[in-house]
Amino acid sequence: MTNDNAPAALLRTLAIEIAVPTGVYYGLHSLGVSVFLSLALSGVVPLARTLFQFAKNRTINGLALVVLVTNVVGMLLTFVAGDARMMIAKDSIGSGFTGLVILISAFTAQPIMTKALRPFLTHGKADHEAAWERLSGGRRFDSVLRRASFIWGIGFVLESAARVVGAFTLPVETMVWLSTVLFIGSFAVIMVVAGAASKTAGEMVANEAAKDTRELVTA
Repeated sequence: MTNDNAPAALLRTLAIEIAVPTGVYYGLHSLGVSVFLSLALSGVVPLARTLFQFAKNRTINGLALVVLVTNVVGMLLTFVAGDARMMIAKDSIGSGFTGLVILISAFTAQPIMTKALRPFLTHGKADHEAAWERLSGGRRFDSVLRRASFIWGIGFVLESAARVVGAFTLPVETMVWLSTVLFIGSFAVIMVVAGAASKTAGEMVANEAAKDTRELVTA
């Protein structure tokens, strides 16, 4: 028994946590809304999710919080004077900051992406949740989950670095559209690679849950 839906489930949560705020920002900005206001409005979704989860479970939605903090940093950076190249570079710094936080968390006991993955690797099933708890703390299981955080963190940092370099080396007219293309393309690649890596953890959870069921039937 394997968890073949893990990559698709991960895509859904990342769409909510990252793609929606990013889409709101670019959509509003393309309509002529100021960078500051676009960032402020795009932060409504991660702010609402962070507050909702805290009120419901007294826990923090790490990924939503990172996106929210990134938006705040971006809002502060709008006050930094600069030319068109600086404006393009500032748009790229946010994803780099997000990646850096995710990467640093991978060295802690609770990588940010682990919480994002759990609901979709367990599907909210009691037996899968119990299997997750039994596997949690195990060297192999934690290593697989930590690997997913490394992939997302390094991916975002490299993507951000590429866009910042491009902002100061390529023609402004080129980077106006290339910056968005690089972000979307990088996001897709990171998602596929990280999804494949996290699938192993999903299989471990499913197999552990099936093992527990077999033991109950035998008993």
